Amino acid sequence: MHPRDLLNEAVAGLLARPVRSALTTLGTVLGITTLVVTLGVAATAGNQIVGRFDELIATSVTVEVPEHPFPLVDWADVSRVTRLRGVVSAAALAESKQSANLSVRSNDIVDPARITDQTLTVLSSGPGLPAVVKGRMIEGRYFDAGHIARGDKVVVLGQHAAKLLGITRLTRAPAVFIGTQAYTVIGVLGELKREKSLASAVLLPPAVGERYGLGTVTRVLVDTGLGAAELIAEQAPAALSPGNEALLQVIAPPSPTRARDAVEGDVNALFLILGLVSLVVGAVGIANVTLVTVMERVAEIGLRRALGAARRHIAAQFLLESSLTGLAGGVIGASGGIVVIVMICAVKQWTPVMDVRLAVMAPAAGAVVGLLAGLYPALRAARMEPVNALR
Repeated sequence: MHPRDLLNEAVAGLLARPVRSALTTLGTVLGITTLVVTLGVAATAGNQIVGRFDELIATSVTVEVPEHPFPLVDWADVSRVTRLRGVVSAAALAESKQSANLSVRSNDIVDPARITDQTLTVLSSGPGLPAVVKGRMIEGRYFDAGHIARGDKVVVLGQHAAKLLGITRLTRAPAVFIGTQAYTVIGVLGELKREKSLASAVLLPPAVGERYGLGTVTRVLVDTGLGAAELIAEQAPAALSPGNEALLQVIAPPSPTRARDAVEGDVNALFLILGLVSLVVGAVGIANVTLVTVMERVAEIGLRRALGAARRHIAAQFLLESSLTGLAGGVIGASGGIVVIVMICAVKQWTPVMDVRLAVMAPAAGAVVGLLAGLYPALRAARMEPVNALR
């Protein structure tokens, strides 16, 4: 049988039952659409996750300063880090066990009927902290170099700490009491994207914090540009404490490229399994309908065999019909999947990301699924004896 004749017979067989062929193709369409959508959304979601990783984590470097007989890092040393190429901002912090749980209240009246004291963490920091932690001043301002130089008794509260103390507005210059000492609240820091524990802290200038054991720098937070974290992690210790850089511990983010590959690989693996399950469902539908078609066309098969058609011709005809069904489902499913991905990204305001090979290979995958699904029905049709089929 000439290949062109075989193709004509296969197409005629599909068009003879258009409704059934359309419903059979629908199974493959759904399977391929699901596969394309899941892989496309996985790639897009992976890109979004990596973007957020780069923004919030891959730009953060922390230098831990251990206890030492003499201070390894001075408050003024942070300015040397900010001069490094790739550093966006930097700030020093001082923490101690003594100040981890101090009693803080917003008035000097002791009322036995209600609890007015709050146990909060008290820290000292340099003036560049809001930029490093990617927060903003909800109320007031952060203390500057002038407050630090004069030793002003001022504090900045984290957003949650201000709420606990009942301080919502700073128009009347409210004060808080740490022990018996009063401090004027000049600002409320909130919406932190890094070091979110600071939302429940009380922040003091370094000179004032010395009375609570907060005169020595214990951490330096550095915010870098994308791609600069690894280099800054190597240079920051030498900039902060020349000659003692080996004593400082640097916490740097993992490689963004490695993290990107890991995230996208995990997400793709999960969604690939879901897509393949949907595709198998479509293949079962093709196999089931093709087998029913073979049983309905027994007389036709017997007549073709009686007129001289070989077993391979019968098998090839049904294999071609199932392959064409899968191919049509693959083309429609790939097109529908791309449209769905674009619509999802438009709603979420994402940038659609999809491998071009997926759109090209999806129709081929549909054809292969149709071919495999029609294998058993085609072999069963080819085994029929002409006499039995005609009877």
